[in-house]
Amino acid sequence: MSVRGWMAGFIVTAGVLLPGCGYHVGGHTDLMPASIKSIYVPAFGNNTTRYKLTERMPSAITREFIGRTRYRVVADPREADAKLDGTVLNVLSAPTIFDSATGRAAGVQVMVFVRVRLTENATGKVLFERGALETRSRYEVSTDERQYFDESEAALSRVCKEVARNIVSSILEAF
Repeated sequence: MSVRGWMAGFIVTAGVLLPGCGYHVGGHTDLMPASIKSIYVPAFGNNTTRYKLTERMPSAITREFIGRTRYRVVADPREADAKLDGTVLNVLSAPTIFDSATGRAAGVQVMVFVRVRLTENATGKVLFERGALETRSRYEVSTDERQYFDESEAALSRVCKEVARNIVSSILEAF
């Protein structure tokens, strides 16, 4: 059998077997109850001293829902089919890399712990709940003191996006 014939047979076999093995693209499921078409995301609660993360969380989650799902995110809770409540429980950061010349941290790992709950408005039924959803993110820190604050804002934005991505993925994969 020629290589071309073998490849064609492999492709046909894979095409027949893969659809039946439960394979699907992650993050694109549509198994949440059919009654949910819109979601309200209020400001998150904050059990930490880091206020900027909770300020940015609803907009990051909104962008993630809009970009990855068919659900509308609405500003009025009366127009929503479901409500996503959340609280930032803890934010921990630890240096992971040190600059050998200065001894200062050059890399930091941030861990964010969030409690989230998605509730159907019509019935009050909890559709999804996670008591301590953990997200980890790493970023580099400049050893130049003048650039530190500029980088911390960018790092905060990246961490917020990672937390939002983790929340939406966890909700979608639960169904």
